[in-house]
This record gives sequence, C-alpha cells and structure tokens, in this order.
Amino acid sequence: MKTIRQVRELIQPQMVMEGAGVLLRRSIAPQISNRFDPFLLFDHFALNDPADDPIPGFPMHPHRGIETVTYINKGRVDHKDSLGNAGTIGPGDVQWMTSGSGILHEEMPFRDQSGVIDGFQLWVNLPAALKMKPPRYQEFKSTSIPEAEGKGYRVRVVAGSFDMVNGPVSEIAAQPVYLEVALEPGTEFHKLIPKGHTVLAYIYEGEGVFGEDRQCESVILAVFGDGEEFRVQAGRKLLRFMLMAGAPSKEPIYPYGPFVMNTRQEIEQALLDLQNGTFVRNGVE
Repeated sequence: MKTIRQVRELIQPQMVMEGAGVLLRRSIAPQISNRFDPFLLFDHFALNDPADDPIPGFPMHPHRGIETVTYINKGRVDHKDSLGNAGTIGPGDVQWMTSGSGILHEEMPFRDQSGVIDGFQLWVNLPAALKMKPPRYQEFKSTSIPEAEGKGYRVRVVAGSFDMVNGPVSEIAAQPVYLEVALEPGTEFHKLIPKGHTVLAYIYEGEGVFGEDRQCESVILAVFGDGEEFRVQAGRKLLRFMLMAGAPSKEPIYPYGPFVMNTRQEIEQALLDLQNGTFVRNGVE
C-alpha cells in the first residue's frame, strides 16, 4: 500500500509589488534556508486594478542561476530578451526560461477583452553544475500542451506525466512535475511521486480534502510531507490547482534579487558582470 503525502503546512499568499508596480499574490520567495528546494518562488498575478492601465509590467531585468516558468490563464504577456528572442504567450501558453549564466529579459502583461490578466510564475533552482550553462527558452503554445481527461477531471501536463500523457518540457535537472488540475465536485485525483521529491499545490479555485483529511480552500499554497502518493478529493465546487513536484538539489543557495547562486562570492561576481557589461555571454560558456 502506497504511503499518502499529508499536508505539512499551509501558506497564505501575501500581496507584494514587483517590476514597475505590478500587484501580485506571492506564496514563496527565495530564502537562504531553501525550504522548498528545488522551488524558489511562486507568484499569482491576478489582482491589477483596471484603473491602473496600462499595467506597468516588468521592464528589462537580469536573471542568473534559475529557471522561470510563466503560465498564462487569461490575457497575454509580451516578452523579449538580450539574446534576440521575442514573442507573446497567451491563454494556456507556457514559457520555461533557463537563465543559466545570465540573461536580460522583459515581460509586459496585457488584459484580455474582458479586462482580466491571470497567470502564474514559478522559479526553479538550477544545481551548481548548471548555473553557468548557456541560457535557453522552451516556449509552448496552448495547443501543444497535452491534456489527460476522464470522468470528472481534466489535467494539463506541462512537465512530467499523468495517465500516460507526457508534458513537452524536457531536459530539466529537477525532474519536475507541473500540472494544472481541474476536478468536478466529489472527484478523486491520485498521482504517484517519487519519495524525497518536494511537492506543492497552489489551490486557486474551489476546495477539497488533500492527503487523508486536510480541508483546503482557495486561495492557498499547500506544502506536503514525504510519501509515495499525492491524493485529493474535490469538495462541493469545481476545484482547480497547480501541482508542482521536483527533486531537490540539496545544495546551499545564496539568493539576491533576480539571482540565485550558491555563494555570496558568486552573487558579487554577477553584480560585477552587470557593471562591466559581461553579464550576457551570448551562449558561450
């Protein structure tokens, strides 16, 4: 019999202001304690006042040592970077950016016709051996994100697998699972996850019983203890959540703003590289 992962902690998202003035719900942020290894940050951007148009967005800024994952529910985000990449991601689209040794990029969100912008950003740590690798993008339109559907459930598979459906994101060190799960009232959902992997679930609509007996209502982030099986049963309303799981690197980290490295000295080098104009290496290790 599989051991069921139980909810160890519930985290209430806090309102924060980022970029040029974008209001976000933030559940976790990079900390030297690295409690959620390999996950560093989880933001839900859905709370901009229409009176604030245009949304100020996230002007050109640097990253090093991490991967940023942007998932759009409603609206769109226009992006461009220092390597010449540019494009737009809209409803159901995913961008998985590996910053590696360093990249400068810009993300500018826009509302849909109903005035809504809604989506998530996840940061995933890179292990020390990969932090200075060349940056790269994996970008997937909604039509290329496979879905697993059955009686009472619909699962979009970004990374990892569910019900013999494999996500398109590949070659990620943390062996991640990243799913959007929608469950009709009363529906049960089970997912086997290797022991030792970190598991988080961001519940953003509805409510349900997670693990064996923990009632969780939106909006909240649930942190799970170890085990072999993730389990949830939806309550009386449609339940929607993002499921994240990954293998921890078990390395010390030193976060500083948009950088997450392993030592303070590496952070100081990143700042020096920015100052000297050598931060972006154009794919050369």
